[in-house]
Amino acid sequence: MKNKAEKKVPGGKLLRVTVETDESISKIVNIMFTGDFYLYPEEEIHTLENSLKGAQIDENKFREIITNFFENEMIQILGAGPEDFLEILIKALRG
Repeated sequence: MKNKAEKKVPGGKLLRVTVETDESISKIVNIMFTGDFYLYPEEEIHTLENSLKGAQIDENKFREIITNFFENEMIQILGAGPEDFLEILIKALRG
């Protein structure tokens, strides 16, 4: 199943997610975050996406993965935060 969601973050930034799941095994198969937020280094968004691929569909697990990603001191983000990413992922999964 493939779902999408988006969120306008306070301050005007747009965050989108497209997530594909395999309901038979309750896991994320593919995920892509896009929008007009700024992430440095920008290619690190793929690290977050890859961390979520194969994850069990579980809000606590998503929170753990996303929080750990943003706790990396090398990653800087403007225009969105960990809770925004978690929120749109949950929204997309709920359809």
